[in-house]
Amino acid sequence: MGDMRTRALRPSRSRLASKSVHAWRSWHRPLMLFAAAMAVTAVGSAVGLAVDDRVLAGAPIWAKPFKFAVSFVAYGLSLAWILSLLPRGRRAGWWAGTVVASASLVEMVLIIAQAARGRRSHFNYATPFDEAVFNAMGGTVVALWAGTVVVAVLLLRARIADRASAWAMRCGIVLALTGAGVGFLMTRPAPGQQRGVTDVVGAHNVGVPDGGPSMPLTGWSTVGGDLRIPHFFGMHALQLLPFVVLLMAALAPRFARLADERVRVRLVLIASCVYAGLFALVLWQALRGQPLLRPDGATLAALGAIVVVAAAGVYGVLRSPGHAPARTTTTARPPIPTPTALSPVGPTHLSDKADDARDASKVETS
Repeated sequence: MGDMRTRALRPSRSRLASKSVHAWRSWHRPLMLFAAAMAVTAVGSAVGLAVDDRVLAGAPIWAKPFKFAVSFVAYGLSLAWILSLLPRGRRAGWWAGTVVASASLVEMVLIIAQAARGRRSHFNYATPFDEAVFNAMGGTVVALWAGTVVVAVLLLRARIADRASAWAMRCGIVLALTGAGVGFLMTRPAPGQQRGVTDVVGAHNVGVPDGGPSMPLTGWSTVGGDLRIPHFFGMHALQLLPFVVLLMAALAPRFARLADERVRVRLVLIASCVYAGLFALVLWQALRGQPLLRPDGATLAALGAIVVVAAAGVYGVLRSPGHAPARTTTTARPPIPTPTALSPVGPTHLSDKADDARDASKVETS
C-alpha cells in the first residue's frame, strides 16, 4: 500500500516525458530554428578551419564565423527558453524573439560572406561595398539589442514559480545587454584611424593594433587590452547564472540549506553581484590596455576584494539561521528546476497539478 501511494505521488515516466517534450516544443520556434542553423554553421566553419589556411588580421579566416556561430547557439537557445516561461506579453515576446533571430541571421550571413571573400567584416571601410556591409551589420546589432531589451522588460515583470531561477534569468539578461553594449565601444576610431582616410575604423584591441599575438582558441590579445573579453563575459551571463541554479538543485539533496528557496535566491543574487563585479573588472582592465593574463597590482587588488566579498556573502547566507520546516512523516526532496518546474504561475501550471491529483486518486481507489 505504501509503495502504491509513493507511486501515486510521483508522475509516471510517460507523463514526465510528455511534459518535457511539450515544454521543449513550446520554446520560441524562430529562435530554435536559428540556433539549429548556427549549429550547422559552426560545423561548417570548423571544416573551413581545417581545410582553408587563409589568415586575416592575424587569425584564421573561419575563426570568426565559428566563434559567432557557437555563441549564437547558446544565446538563441537561452532566449527561446526564457520566452516560453512568460505568463503575459507572449505576443510581444514572440515578435521580440523573432526580431532577434532575424537580425542575428542577417549578421551571420554577412560575416560568412565576407569571410568567403577574404575580407574583414567588422570596421571595414576599404570599399563602398565593405562599408555598406559593416553599416548593415551595425543595424542588425541595434535590432538584436532592442529585441533583447523587450524580452528583458517582459522578464522583469513576469511572475515565475521558482524565484531563484527568475532572478538568475533577470540578472543574466541585464548583464547580457550590458555586455552586448560593449560592442559599441569597439566602433570608436583607434589612434591613427580616420574615416575616409584609413581602410579600418574601429578596433577590439586597446593600446595595440588588432591582429597581434593572441590566446589560442579565443584569439584574445596577449599584449594589450581586448574589449571582446567583457563583451563575451557579459553576454554569456544569460547561460551561466541559470546554471548556478541548476547546480544548487543538484547539490540540494546533500546540503539541506539549499532546500530553502530563500537561501537559493540570496545565493543567486550574490552570484549575480559577483558576476557584475567581474564584468566591470575585465572591462576596466581592457580599457586600460592591459592583457587578461597580465594583471597589474590594481587589478589583482580589485579581484581580491571581489573574492572576499563573495566568500563573506556565501558564508553569511549559509550560516544564517533558517526556519525549521514543518514536521512531516516523509522527507521531501527539494524540487529540481526544469523547464516544466519553472513554468509561469498560471492556468497551465495549475492544470498539471490537477492531472497529477486525479492520477493519485485513481491509484488510491484501486
